[in-house]
Amino acid sequence: MVTVDAKGLSCPEPVMLAKKAVKKNPSDDVQIVVDNATARDNIIRMARGIKRTTDVRDIDGVYTLTLKA
Repeated sequence: MVTVDAKGLSCPEPVMLAKKAVKKNPSDDVQIVVDNATARDNIIRMARGIKRTTDVRDIDGVYTLTLKA
C-alpha cells in the first residue's frame, strides 16, 4: 500500500497528489492522509470518478482515506 501525507495542504494539492499516486500504482491500494474536510470530500469525489471505492477513517480531525484498487 502506498501512503500520501497531504496534511497541511489545501485543495487542489491533496487531490493532485492522490491522482499521481494512483497513476503510479494502479494495482495497489492508495492511502491519503488529510486534515481538512474539503480535501476529504474532494478526494472521495475524485475516487468515484476513477471507479475506486474509498474507506474513510476520522481520528480527531485527521482523515485517512484508502482508495481500493
